[in-house]
Amino acid sequence: MSDTQQTPKRRVLTVLVDRANYGRLKPVMHAVDEHPDLELLTVCAGTMVLRRFDRPVRVVQEDGFRIDGEVFLELEGSTPVTMAKSVGFATIEFASEYQRLKPDLLLLIGDRYEAMGAALAAAYMNIPIVHMQGGEVSGSIDESARHAITKFAQFHCPATERSADYLRRMGERDDTILSVGCPASDLAAQLKASGEKVSDELLNARGSGAVIDVDKPYALVVFHPTTTQYGGEREQMEMLLDVLCEAKVQTLMLWPNIDAGSDEISKAIRVYRDHADTDWLRLVTNFEPEDYLKVLATATVAVGNSSSFVRDAGFFGTPVVLVGPRQAGREADVHVKRAPLERDPVAQALREQLEHGRYAASTLYGDGAVGPRVAEAIATLSPYIQKQLAFAD
Repeated sequence: MSDTQQTPKRRVLTVLVDRANYGRLKPVMHAVDEHPDLELLTVCAGTMVLRRFDRPVRVVQEDGFRIDGEVFLELEGSTPVTMAKSVGFATIEFASEYQRLKPDLLLLIGDRYEAMGAALAAAYMNIPIVHMQGGEVSGSIDESARHAITKFAQFHCPATERSADYLRRMGERDDTILSVGCPASDLAAQLKASGEKVSDELLNARGSGAVIDVDKPYALVVFHPTTTQYGGEREQMEMLLDVLCEAKVQTLMLWPNIDAGSDEISKAIRVYRDHADTDWLRLVTNFEPEDYLKVLATATVAVGNSSSFVRDAGFFGTPVVLVGPRQAGREADVHVKRAPLERDPVAQALREQLEHGRYAASTLYGDGAVGPRVAEAIATLSPYIQKQLAFAD
């Protein structure tokens, strides 16, 4: 090789399928984009490109990232059959994108069914996969999808030490575990360092309903369907709304994701909003990653079943009422109080968390310096295709 020739940069394709994906991958994307030996490619899919979810892809663009492709794969209906068919569409569409973009590695995070389609296509096209947040335990079909992606992936970046140990028990080689920690902790550390606070304008610039006063206690609520217990979502949401109304705490609620059962949750919210006294309730589609963390950091309590309440809320010590089985088994710190999908236990847990107040900040899911570690590991790893179980003798 002559002095004028350079080793080509390693092409790392990041697939984003929803707002939470981007919020957690953003620090890694910045680190990859800034690394001299790496080239970042980005494909947005799933709810990232849908107008009814406010097209979060625009936020990625505004943050300065180049969008190399958009994939429309969601079959409307929000039922188990539409989810299953969407995985098939995802596999087909991602295969076309990989053929066009020719990445050296695929970077995936989490457990979404859209990510499952991305992993399937990559595996059969001999594209090595780096999977983040594997080895975690939770409820819903997400649990199975996460472990399936782990078995397709050649390299792993788990969020906790327990998750790393579970990956080893699943037969993953120790040398394929590149780093430990959730990159969302990087955003949380930056937010703490800046001292920037949430404002009335931020809380009320989007959405509709009551005006939230940031100087008074408020609850942040996110409630998604549990797909493996399909049915009854409307009644569950009605129960949760009744509990929140009785608590007399102003509430900022995000609309649910696109999973099977989400239409029933949305219907319950709309009917409740139209027929009950909801001068305490504000509804928002979503927030940009840093803005969401500001809202979560300032909330008096977080209520629902989002994994961000287990993971991200701990960075700020925000009290959490984790409702139902969607995050069953998820590793959590002391800021989380679990409650079954029943009125009295949820109401009791909410009272206790409101009385307790803020907890000490947790580093269970990361130390605030994860992104650069992941990028450096990606730059120096030795790609391989064929996987084999690696259980110790």
